[in-house]
Order: sequence, then structure tokens, then C-alpha cells
Amino acid sequence: MGIKDYILKNQSPWGSSPSGGRNGSGSGSGSRREPPSLDDLISNIQKLINKFLPGGKSGGGKPIILGLVILVVIWVLSGLYRVLPDEQGVVLRFGKFINTTQPGLNYHIPFPVERVLKPKVTKVNRIDVGFRGASDSGRSSGIGEVPEESLMLTGDENIVDINYSVFWVIKDAGKFLFNIQSPVETVKATSETAMREVIAKSEIQSILTEGRSNIEVEVQEITQRILDEYGSGIQITQVQTQKADPPSQVIDAFRDVQAARADKERSKNEAEAYANDVIPRARGDAEKILQEAEAYKKEVVATAEGEASRFISIYSEYKDAKQVTQERMYLETMEKVLADIDKVIIDKNSGQGVVPYLPLPELKKPRGGS
Repeated sequence: MGIKDYILKNQSPWGSSPSGGRNGSGSGSGSRREPPSLDDLISNIQKLINKFLPGGKSGGGKPIILGLVILVVIWVLSGLYRVLPDEQGVVLRFGKFINTTQPGLNYHIPFPVERVLKPKVTKVNRIDVGFRGASDSGRSSGIGEVPEESLMLTGDENIVDINYSVFWVIKDAGKFLFNIQSPVETVKATSETAMREVIAKSEIQSILTEGRSNIEVEVQEITQRILDEYGSGIQITQVQTQKADPPSQVIDAFRDVQAARADKERSKNEAEAYANDVIPRARGDAEKILQEAEAYKKEVVATAEGEASRFISIYSEYKDAKQVTQERMYLETMEKVLADIDKVIIDKNSGQGVVPYLPLPELKKPRGGS
């Protein structure tokens, strides 16, 4: 016998017989049915449960209350949840965003009042603009070009084919989930807008050579500013240029021009290096010659002044004693002339038996002594 059959056979769950009258008579069509009291209701439910529980009577309403308490405790404890270090908790109350929670043990009102979403906020996501990798295009290998995204007009009215990747993470999970509908498309469109703005202000030579790093930084800043205005909850971590070339139709001619410019730059650098080597040495030699000339000038002037002073001194002596001065000058001159000449003196007036020979060079030689 089921619960429904038992209720119909014995009494209703509200404490009255199935016939409807409080006094048990079947003629209660016009009488007013009074609601059962709370005690009668609890007693009837308890009897109904005891009828189907093994062991007969339960001994009062304490087991039911205890069971309800246990269920309430389990329900309350089910609101505990853990947020991992790479996650943020997003609390929803009846589907409406309430707040975000940080990693660790947190609590929310259990289901069905509140529920928690836990998106990964440290995962680095990548979006390719201007090309599609093998995983994006569905092909087994290779890279697919997307000209409508990659071809851009430069500031000097040239066309550049540029491919780049945007790396981003979730900064605020609540804003990320509820402020923007399509995060991937939003980041892609925003970064493409920023890139076109920066390319339109740059010259092609700078884009293809040393200006790439500056372009990447500027595109990242503009993209981040736009996303913050949207309240997207997204943080751009890096913009990385994969390729920047002229269009394929003119790339060979452009590379020839680039090679010519590189040769010009190399020749210029070599000339500057040669000039930097030769000019300092020439300046050093010139300074050395000037210093030697100045020293020679001082030497000549000093010598001339000394000779003039000596001549004046001799002339003064000559005026006072002409004969003596002449003889002294003669002797001094002969001393200078004959100083380095080997000399032999022969006296023709020497006496008999004497060799008229005086070997002056031999007299200058040092004597060997024992």
C-alpha cells in the first residue's frame, strides 16, 4: 500500500476523514471545514512516517527535527568553496553578479541562492592578427595569411604587410564575464585599431627596421587604454610583431633598395671610421711639428743672443787690448780646430842626437798599468 492509498483510506494529512466532516458524518456539504491545528498536523505526519519506517513508533518528533537540523547544517556548509591561486571567484546571486573573491577558502549562500564561477586569471591567452596558425586555420601545417587584417597604410603613403600577436590575461574576472560579450573579438578588434593608428603615423623604413619595438609598446598602451574604457577586465601583457614586410608583389624590388641602403650605410660607417683614425693622428703630428718648431725657434734665438752677447764682450776687450785679444782669439780658434786632429810636432832646431819628434796622440792614450 502506498502513501497516497493510505491517506485516502484512513484520513487526510490535515487531520480529517476522507468524507470531509469534522464529526465524521458524510453530510457535511454545507458545513464549514476548519483547518487542523499544528499539533494535529505534526502528529499525523509522524504517524504516517512511522507507518512506513522499520521499527514502528519513533518515540516523538526529535528524530525528524534532528534530521532537519542535519540537512540544514549540510546545506549551510555547502556554501564553502576554495579558489585556487590561478583563479578568481565570481559570486552570482540568482544570476546577478555580486562580487569577486580572491584565492583561498571563501563562503557564499548555498545553492540555489548563490553560485560561484572560477575562471583562470593567470592563463596567458594569444590572439593572432594578420595570419592564422595551423591550429587556428584547421590545416595540418603552415600559416594562413589574412590580407584584410595585415595590409596597412603607412604615414609616408606606402603599404606594409604586418603580422602580430597579442597576449592577454584576465585582470578582473567579474568585469571580464559580464561587461563584454565576446572577449576574443573585442581584444582583436581593439588591437587592430591601435596598430592601424600607429602605422598611419610611422614611416615604412622605421616599421621595417629599428622602429618595431616602439610600435609594439605604443600599440600595447593604446589597446590597454581602450579596453579599460570598456571595463573589460583584461590586461594586455605583450604585443609581439611576427612579420613586417612590403606587399609580396614588390618585396623583391624593396629588398634591392634595402640592400643598396645597407651598402651605403656600411660605406659611410667605414669612411667615418677611417676619418676618426686619420684625423686624430694628423692633428697629433701637426701639434708635434708646431712644438718642435717652437723649440727650435727658442733655441736659435737663445744661441744668437748668446753669440751677440759674446761678440760684444770680445769687442769691448778688443778695443782695450788689440794685440792680446787677437792672440787669445787665435789660440782659442786653433784649439777648436786642432782638438780632434792627430798631431805630430817636429822641431827643426833641435840639437844633434835628438830626434825632433813629439807623438802627441800617443801621449793621450791611457797607460796600461799592472
